[in-house]
Amino acid sequence: MLKKASEKAMNAIEESTKKTKAALKSQEVSEIQSISAGTAVLTGLSNVKMDEMLLFPGNVSGMVQTLSDDAVGVVFLDNPDHLKAGDKAVRTNRILDIPVSNQLLGRVIDPVGKPLDGKGAVAAKERRPIEREAYAIMDRAPVDQPLQTGLKAIDSFTPIGRGQRELILGDRQTGKTAIALDTIINQKNTGVISIYCAIGQQAAAVARVIADLKKYDVLQNCIVVVASGEDQAGMQYIAPYAATTIGEFFMEQGKDVLIVYDDLTNHARAYRQMSLLLRRPPGREAYPGDIFYIHSRLLERSTHLIKKLGGGSLTALPIVSTEAGNISAYIPTNIISITDGQIYLSASLFQKGTMPAIDTGRSVSRVGGDAQLPAYRSLVGPLKLFYSQFEELESFAKFGTQMDKETEERLNRGRAIRMVMEQRQFQPMQVTDQIAILMTTNEGLLDGLDTEKNKKAQEIIASLMNTDFKDIAKAILDRQKLDDKTKQKMLTAFERALKREKVI
Repeated sequence: MLKKASEKAMNAIEESTKKTKAALKSQEVSEIQSISAGTAVLTGLSNVKMDEMLLFPGNVSGMVQTLSDDAVGVVFLDNPDHLKAGDKAVRTNRILDIPVSNQLLGRVIDPVGKPLDGKGAVAAKERRPIEREAYAIMDRAPVDQPLQTGLKAIDSFTPIGRGQRELILGDRQTGKTAIALDTIINQKNTGVISIYCAIGQQAAAVARVIADLKKYDVLQNCIVVVASGEDQAGMQYIAPYAATTIGEFFMEQGKDVLIVYDDLTNHARAYRQMSLLLRRPPGREAYPGDIFYIHSRLLERSTHLIKKLGGGSLTALPIVSTEAGNISAYIPTNIISITDGQIYLSASLFQKGTMPAIDTGRSVSRVGGDAQLPAYRSLVGPLKLFYSQFEELESFAKFGTQMDKETEERLNRGRAIRMVMEQRQFQPMQVTDQIAILMTTNEGLLDGLDTEKNKKAQEIIASLMNTDFKDIAKAILDRQKLDDKTKQKMLTAFERALKREKVI
């Protein structure tokens, strides 16, 4: 009787087991050995990978940053205040990634793709790792198309091409973010997708940037990636890589992308903090030995792809802060050597009220001149040479020596050029208007004018370019050169208009 009951029970167990689809699943689990200021050291996890995500109690995530024979160093991406030594950590077998989708346009997210704008989760079918190898040299095309900033001082003297890496550096509060913001606003009708990556910035400063993007109706064509100063150092570290992965997603669709890293000084400091807490050997200024590499592998991902790969581009505008104008400091020199040029903002010019406070003598664009419109290129060469000579002449004239008529004329011309280069924030100018104004300045029609008359003259010239010279403006944008006859026709019309309005 007992035997039959036992057989019946076994048969029931076998049938139940067959119906059950449960499978054995193994998990690697470890314990926190020590925890300090956003980092932790774990033992075990012999199969864990670099940059792999780990999960901790309370849904806290961390990223593997150091691997040794008997321990693993982790940086937290969420607040770990409630964690303590002895808490468990579980492998996810997933390298840190971010969702990518066209639905990201107009959104504000953090570096792991979580929404910060209250609009709900981002709909994305694809995820990509935040760390990717840069494209090979044979996959890259020359930089041959301009990316207009709308700022005369940049588009003329230090032009930027699509696919270029142009550094913006200067002391605090000299207008670095303002230049980047104006450049983003100027892309409104160009089809260029803009990504603003805030690294270690105050939440109030980021909110102002987002408000300005909304005000000038460009946010719908932008993506804002935010790792504020209140976030963990790990989040600040991964932010630019995550933003670049998003940019590459659009670039591979054949689109042109502009990405602003604001700023890489905070990024370097976050990496230094992580490295020191994980007991990596410090080097110069306590930065770890691979500080150059973390920025070079980031900025090398910006490029212009060949047509076979879609022909898209990723243009980078990294921002770096200096102290007391010292561009020979460790981080600035590193990034200057990685990038294709730099726009240097002078604190003394800023204090004098010159906006934008660009030091033309220290600013350079190594490849942007090749992308500049032919009509602009032919104009800028002599203009830049004249202006650099004027700056030297002006410093000499401060000694109060008597000057001849020719020297006075050169000083007047130089002052007119400087006045024309001044431009307030949120007032980007079309490239065709810039060319017409600089051409007029080069001919001396604006010499000796005061600020108000100079400003009025620029408005008159820009108005004529948008009415009487529409065909010429279109030809300029089609990369056609201006012949001498066309230039003279334009200058004659400008002069008549300025005299009629009693500006000159």
